[in-house]
Amino acid sequence: MKRSVFLGLVLALFAGNAFGEGSTLQFSSGDKPVALIELFTSEGCSSCPPADRYLSTLKADDGLWDEFVPVAFHVDYWDYLGWDDRFASSTYSTRQRIYAEEGGVRVVYTPGFFSDGREWRRWRTTPRPARDDRAHGVLEADVKAKTVDIRWSGDTDTAIPLAHMALLGMSLSSSVGAGENRGRNLEHDFVVLDLQTIPLNVVASGFAATTDIPESEIKADQRALAVWVTDGKSQAPLQATGGFLNF
Repeated sequence: MKRSVFLGLVLALFAGNAFGEGSTLQFSSGDKPVALIELFTSEGCSSCPPADRYLSTLKADDGLWDEFVPVAFHVDYWDYLGWDDRFASSTYSTRQRIYAEEGGVRVVYTPGFFSDGREWRRWRTTPRPARDDRAHGVLEADVKAKTVDIRWSGDTDTAIPLAHMALLGMSLSSSVGAGENRGRNLEHDFVVLDLQTIPLNVVASGFAATTDIPESEIKADQRALAVWVTDGKSQAPLQATGGFLNF
């Protein structure tokens, strides 16, 4: 009898933690500003590993997801040195160049940190960038097995604000065989594996859209989702949210 009761408790606990077909993960910024911390990095850059290690420390920070959302964009412009970074994309290199065009940074370089679209150089001495007191509404993302419902209660003079959604890979590593980091084993967290941009539709409570959850051929033991919104005129994030995925 005791064994049956114990087995029933175990099964009930498992059912409560499993991500079933009808289950939903709910991510929300709340009404406070949540910063998007972006790292532009490359496995072909010898000065990038310290920045990658700093980003990994944010996994244990109490402010993760509630005060800031970290993402690592691997650029491809160092691949010419002989090592093709498997996480790199020309799309991410272009994203960094657009920041330069918009005035967020004067020159493109790695490792390069941005906080809410502005260059942040003090990551070596300051645990986190200064918080912005702006008020840009509540951003929510309801994640199901296949889709994500995005809602934003903010205001903008842009007809079509944009939501951006990145699938992140955690605890990833590479044994580098060429280039500036030849012979090193590099470890990464918050790596952008896929990036989507979704136009938001006007609804009674602000703006909303539904889209498919991003996918990637790169496998990670743990994944996360980062979502942020922009006014559609610049890349500077207005609000962000995210969290770990359990499926």
